[in-house]
Amino acid sequence: MNQTVTLPLIGAGIAALFLLVLTIFRKFDLLSKFGFGKPLENKSVHDFINIRDIKGNFLYTNDDKICAFFKIDPISVDLYSQREKRQLCQLLSSQLASENKPFKFLAVSRPVDISPLISEYKQIIDTSPDTKIKDILKNEMIEMNNYAHSGDVVQRQFYFMIWEDYKRNNEQDLLKRITEFANKFKTCRLSGEVLKQHEIVRLCNLVNNPAYTHIEDMSMEANIPTIIGLYGNRNEEGDADYA
Repeated sequence: MNQTVTLPLIGAGIAALFLLVLTIFRKFDLLSKFGFGKPLENKSVHDFINIRDIKGNFLYTNDDKICAFFKIDPISVDLYSQREKRQLCQLLSSQLASENKPFKFLAVSRPVDISPLISEYKQIIDTSPDTKIKDILKNEMIEMNNYAHSGDVVQRQFYFMIWEDYKRNNEQDLLKRITEFANKFKTCRLSGEVLKQHEIVRLCNLVNNPAYTHIEDMSMEANIPTIIGLYGNRNEEGDADYA
C-alpha cells in the first residue's frame, strides 16, 4: 500500500523538477546557448559564430568576452642581416616578456589590394605628357586588375587578438591594454594599427565568410618557425649563433 502511494509521488516530484529546470533554461535563454533552441535547419550562420556584436574597437562574444585586435604591417626579413635579425628577436622577446596575459596571433590571406598602386598610376597618367608612358601604365593597370580579380595573387595579413571577461564599462581598460601592446611593436620599429569597427568586420569575413576565404596549397606539417631558424643560425662572421 505504501509503495502504491509512494511511486506516484516520486513521479510527480520528478516531473515538477523537470518543469522547473526547463522554465529556468527558457528564462535565461540557456537552451539557445547550448544549441537546443531551434532545429538545425532553421539556424543561420550567426548561430555557429561566437560573435554577439562589433562596436567601436571591440568585438563582443556570446560567451561574455570582449576582444580587441592589432594589425601589424608585414616586413621582409630577407632585407635584414643576421645581426639585425638577432637584434629584432631579442628586442621583441624583451618587449613581450612583460605581457603576462594570453593573446592570439592570426595570419590570414586575402586577395592583394592594388588600389594604392592603381591610384598612383592614374595620377601619373593624368600628369605625364609622354604618350608612351601612358600606354605602358594603362596596359599595366589592365594586367594588375586581371591578377586581382583572378584571386591567384594573395597577401598575408597578420593580427594579434587580446581579450578579457566582459564587465560593465571595461572597454577603456582593454583599449589601454591593446594600445600598450601596439606600442611594444612600435618600440621595435614595427608599425601597425588598432582595428576599428569596419576593419574588425573585414577580419571576421576573412576568417568566417567562404566568399572571402582563400584556399592555400601549403604543407601542413607541424613546425615552429623562427626568424633565425628560417634564415640560418650563423652570423656574418660565420660563427654559430644561438641567441
